[in-house]
Amino acid sequence: MNRIETGEQYIESLRGRNLRIFLWGEPLNEPVDHPLVRPSINAVAETYDLAARDPELASAISPITGKRVNRFLHIAQSPAELVMQGKMQRKMGQNTGTCFQRCVGMDALNAIHSVTFEIDEEHGTDYHKRFLGFLEKMQAENLVIGGAMTDVKGDRSKPPHLQEDPDLHVHVVRRDDKGIFVRGAKAHQTGCINSHWLVIMPTVRLEPEASDYAVIGAIPVEAPGITYIYGRQSSDLRSMESGTMDKGNIRFAGQEALIIFDDVFIPWEHVFMDGEHAFASMLVDRFSCYHRRSYVCKSGVGDVLIGAAATIAAYNGVPLASHIRDKLVEMNHLNETIYGTGIAASYQGFPTKSGAYLPDTMLANVCKHHVTILPYTISRIAQDLAGGLMVTMPSEADLRNPETGDLIRKYLAANPEVDTEDRMKIMRLIENMCLGRNAVNYLTESVHGAGSPQAQRIQMYRQMHLPYRMGLAQRLAGIEDAARPDLSRPVDDIAEYFTRVFRPEGDQNARQ
Repeated sequence: MNRIETGEQYIESLRGRNLRIFLWGEPLNEPVDHPLVRPSINAVAETYDLAARDPELASAISPITGKRVNRFLHIAQSPAELVMQGKMQRKMGQNTGTCFQRCVGMDALNAIHSVTFEIDEEHGTDYHKRFLGFLEKMQAENLVIGGAMTDVKGDRSKPPHLQEDPDLHVHVVRRDDKGIFVRGAKAHQTGCINSHWLVIMPTVRLEPEASDYAVIGAIPVEAPGITYIYGRQSSDLRSMESGTMDKGNIRFAGQEALIIFDDVFIPWEHVFMDGEHAFASMLVDRFSCYHRRSYVCKSGVGDVLIGAAATIAAYNGVPLASHIRDKLVEMNHLNETIYGTGIAASYQGFPTKSGAYLPDTMLANVCKHHVTILPYTISRIAQDLAGGLMVTMPSEADLRNPETGDLIRKYLAANPEVDTEDRMKIMRLIENMCLGRNAVNYLTESVHGAGSPQAQRIQMYRQMHLPYRMGLAQRLAGIEDAARPDLSRPVDDIAEYFTRVFRPEGDQNARQ
């Protein structure tokens, strides 16, 4: 494949791949021109065009080749480069108003870089060398990587190896001298059909008995044995309509699919973990750290929604009302809180042994936890400013009908300086982002992407360093003889903490 330089070249690279895709119960032979799929492809294409327009923002110099590469394929080498990832993601959110589908791959590459290095250090394997060879090829051809972490999981009370059906987590079913074969499924995989390669990863911490589930590997999307079942989105049939207004976002959308792997072959050169179960937790934690920080992208989408809310206020004739200004300020305050925590996590990034920089874990989780909540408030305010007409408005077909069009223009007019059709268009965009197709990416994805809210709370608890903080309080309160806990590591278990702090070994009279 020749190197892809532009969005149009990227779109052409997706043709004729003969993927096994099902949409609405029927095979989809060529997704590129399908009106339901094409908006999501357009969003990925913008990642190429942004790099061409603004190389300082959306590209970087690869330490592997010394050449400029798309930032979505780059391994961050400093806090400044982590920050640039966040700034690029916000700009992409502003440009598309939706999910542009490459963050998972970028975050997977960065996590795998450091984890393979440390597996090799402990086990004498050559995963890191294999990974660098793969990454060099991806950078040279400028391809899209889809990250595939989320297994379907089955019974959540059981680990992978104790599931009634072993295929409910992706696992290795056999090995030979050429490579491995994997079976299972990955759920709601962002942009997978729009990718050139998939990288599969474990999704949970693993016990020794689950070593077959400890697998990282790279697979071309058209590999034999892969089936894609396209995911439905709210109001996605709007994309099939002949007009543009009722689509809301007239160019862009996200994409998710269920991926089934039926004994899919991965050659050894593309296997980056095989059985090193103890490193699954490191991979999950590091990927989660990158990806939760990556939700700064929602601040870019929020910028679009704030702009739409301000526009409808002006179109309704009330842009200067004090309560309107106050609501817009609140939307901005919440949106910048998301961005601020994500950028702070990047600024406080630190190096791993491989040289890849990892964001601050606490702040990355705080960023994502804000994202599980604040976009819903931003969306509520936008709907408040739009008014009920946003969800009861006649269709574009009625607007074009000679018998009803003039009536709609007359009775849905507001600000006399604004065309009624423009007022309808901006309300359709707000509907699209708050309730329609792109609400999937702005709202539901904000809750469940990169882990549910409880996943972030668990990680934040682990990073709270309660012994250190309690020591600060005890010293200032004059509690000079307080038992000093071990401050060398985060405390995972509060019961363990209180046992260590308040009942030191050998002190039978310690406080409880």
